Amino acid sequence: MDAFYAAVEQRDRPEYAGIPLAVGSESRRGVVLTANYEARRFGVRSAMPSATARRLCPDITFVRPRFDAYREASRILRTIFERHTSIIEPLSLDEAYLDVTQSAKRGQSATCIAHAIKQAVRAELRLTASAGISYNKFLAKLASDMEKPDGLTVIRPEQALGILGGLAIERFHGIGPATARRLHAAGIHSGADLQSRSPDDLKTLLGRAGAWFWHLSQGLDDRPVQSGRKRLSVSVETTFPDDLAHPDEIGTELQKLCDDLLRRCERSSFSGRTLTLKIKYADFHIQTRSHSAAHPLTDPAEIHVLAKMLLRKTPLLTAVRLIGIGIGRQEHDMPENQLSLNFEKGEVRTCRRHRRPSERQGYGKSQTWAETSRHSRGAPKSWPETGIRFRRRPPNR
Repeated sequence: MDAFYAAVEQRDRPEYAGIPLAVGSESRRGVVLTANYEARRFGVRSAMPSATARRLCPDITFVRPRFDAYREASRILRTIFERHTSIIEPLSLDEAYLDVTQSAKRGQSATCIAHAIKQAVRAELRLTASAGISYNKFLAKLASDMEKPDGLTVIRPEQALGILGGLAIERFHGIGPATARRLHAAGIHSGADLQSRSPDDLKTLLGRAGAWFWHLSQGLDDRPVQSGRKRLSVSVETTFPDDLAHPDEIGTELQKLCDDLLRRCERSSFSGRTLTLKIKYADFHIQTRSHSAAHPLTDPAEIHVLAKMLLRKTPLLTAVRLIGIGIGRQEHDMPENQLSLNFEKGEVRTCRRHRRPSERQGYGKSQTWAETSRHSRGAPKSWPETGIRFRRRPPNR
């Protein structure tokens, strides 16, 4: 997501070249959707209040988002990906994992494929991209952030533990501020500290997530690229120009949001059984309430009634800054197996998650477009260029 919207704006509007630029609303309660690299030098970041961005960078220029332009650029990017593989797991408009095992079997390495995609992105979109290449999704995502913008980084198996050991724990996917505070209190500040603890110790400290973070610290990731991943929720929300305190006013806005939610569900052919209400108060405290039905929620009248019921059950502690409403469904079970490939011999095998590293016969030529991981049981001993993730960047000016 880094600078994608801003990069498209700079491409289409030459007058924005070289100046601090933010895509978003400059209204009193607006937020920055994306900031270009010129603005980031001043500390401007995505999701920052626009007023804060203006204080940090008085000369920043705000532009309204043009989602049609971003979706069109994303469509072209997808066609570039499809020249190399059909196994594509989108993460957002401008990020995806690719599994290019079949391309690798034809003799193309992950690095060559990454270079080819970067060149096509520059030629056809007039944008730049950064790629991360490694033997699993977590490490490939990490690699994609290491030399941006317009970077290409490889993390090899023999490098993984050293790189991970040198990271602050906040760089590990899933470790937010609250978890980081608990880890710091336990004397865990870096990847090396995570590596030195046992899975049981971390599980005692953090529950099931503790064992997960230990696996990440060991460079272990067994999650496959899922080209058919299904959407699990659709939601909408709105921030009010002024805080609302009267339940009737909030109820009126909630009804408008329900109508918007239904339109979005219809456009995406989505249905789910769980309706969730989100309320953010003036002090930024957030409350949520959910109701699960025995059937998919598709009837507008029923959704309106349930939304009002959830609102009545939510005590209005203070004035309300934001409300949101969403429909969700349960995630399907994850597959039990994942491809394990021998990079040197080009062999493709199926590897069960709970086999020990000594039982595996090696990994293969698989390329992914990166992110996090689940339960991996060992890094390959031979170099398998497995993970690639691309992010579009603004071209150097």
